[in-house]
Amino acid sequence: MRPPAPRPSPLLIPPLLAIPLVAYNAMALFGYGSAADWAAPMFSITMVSGGVWSVGAGDLFLAVSLLLLFGEILKSTRFGNASVVDHMLSTLVFVVCLVEFLVVPFAATSVFFILMMMALIDVIAGFTVSIRAAARDVQFGGLE
Repeated sequence: MRPPAPRPSPLLIPPLLAIPLVAYNAMALFGYGSAADWAAPMFSITMVSGGVWSVGAGDLFLAVSLLLLFGEILKSTRFGNASVVDHMLSTLVFVVCLVEFLVVPFAATSVFFILMMMALIDVIAGFTVSIRAAARDVQFGGLE
């Protein structure tokens, strides 16, 4: 019989929240440099109630970022060396967000602050999932 084929190692997927971080910086450099730019309505939708929902660039940006955060939390459930590297890269994304929020003038907006909080949640969730999974695997004194 042939031995089973080796399983390919999981590919390292970069932190998904790096995408909105890069997108925010690019958008800020090319026209969305102030909080008013992010809050300005892009389009409006009339609701059944008669109210008007105005959607700005910041709203769309945060909605897409939340979807990416969900993907990051799903990624945090992986095990192995790739997950350790992924946790470190997610921590790096948070640190970059924090430094940028404190130092860069165009990052001093609520949109960027919420993006930074998403990066923090990603870091905390990743480490929490890993610690909980490791604790489940620990056996005490041969008792099962």
